Amino acid sequence: MKIGLHEPLFKGNEKKYLLDCIKTNWVSTSGKYLNLFEKKIKKITRSKYVVPVLNGTIGLHISLITLGVKNGDEVIVPSITFIASVNSINYVGARPIFMDVDKYLNLDEKKCIEFLQKHTFMKKNICHNKKTKKAIRAIVIVHTFGNAAKFDKLHNLCKKKNIKIIEDAAESLGTKYTSKKFKNKHTGTIGELGVISFNGNKIVTSGNGGAVLTQDKKLYKKCRYLVFQAKDNNVNFIHNEVGYNYSLSNISAALGTAQLEMLNSNLDKKNKINKFYSDSFLKVKGANILQSPEYSKNNKWLNLLVLDKPLSKKTRAIFNSKTIQFRPIWYPNHLQKKYLHCQKFKINYANKIFKKIICIPSGPNLRNSQLKKICNFLKKALND
Repeated sequence: MKIGLHEPLFKGNEKKYLLDCIKTNWVSTSGKYLNLFEKKIKKITRSKYVVPVLNGTIGLHISLITLGVKNGDEVIVPSITFIASVNSINYVGARPIFMDVDKYLNLDEKKCIEFLQKHTFMKKNICHNKKTKKAIRAIVIVHTFGNAAKFDKLHNLCKKKNIKIIEDAAESLGTKYTSKKFKNKHTGTIGELGVISFNGNKIVTSGNGGAVLTQDKKLYKKCRYLVFQAKDNNVNFIHNEVGYNYSLSNISAALGTAQLEMLNSNLDKKNKINKFYSDSFLKVKGANILQSPEYSKNNKWLNLLVLDKPLSKKTRAIFNSKTIQFRPIWYPNHLQKKYLHCQKFKINYANKIFKKIICIPSGPNLRNSQLKKICNFLKKALND
């Protein structure tokens, strides 16, 4: 059987909770597991408010709407991220401004600060782009591959510039800051809104699913209102705004609840897998495992093998392996056909690094024998 990139691990109460939903007929958009799911997310992240949604992309979309981002506005986003982070901006009629990434593949804080200081102006307490004269309403901070992004100084500047922060924490459940301004805070709980994904390839899964996090009661009420079809009168079906059918089902929440019970166990397994890979490639010339930032405790969601040189045509053949699943990282979004016309600022590192990375299997169900097989396969492929 082929070793997958990130297969889910079901060894807890998943079957029990799912059967309970079926037995009691509570399978749709209300039920006890939705309440349990919310409570568990709150406890893990220390977020005051949680709105479960159908997936992470929807979480980003509804976050932008909740914060008032609209047609003609602009939103800053890193170029290297899953395209959902960018497409959600397009959904509301706004336009992305692409930023470079740092060595951890997160938004380059220094370059972003430079852009905001030198290439924007304030008008009526709204930040505007000097080049386009458009309002910059928000910034999407992505915690890429589970690594916490560095944005403490940028956070201060965004406050001054009245730019709202959405944290795309889709991949970083379980990641916390350990030093400085954000110490002990979970990713997704610092900006105005944060988004977690529970897709099948995440550290825990609800099949599909996501959640919007916030510490702001007003934003929570607005977000929840929109997610549940903007109901102003449940009895008489009065809707004074355009709402969305974005709420998670009880049956998905049941699976997610059981999975959240296994989060600490999965985090422990993730750390062991990361150490195995790091030790295995410690003395391999021209290749190393991407390490996590020193200012945070990261969930090690996906391990990346970083090469000194771009992948050759011969080496790229590993992506066609019939026994082990590998993949490259995302193609930079500023180079995507749909977004070629969008503004980008001093993108350099992203243009180079995406050609040098191999994503390697990282699921919590991996055995040592499989890890050895993966390492041996890669070492042979790199030496051939």
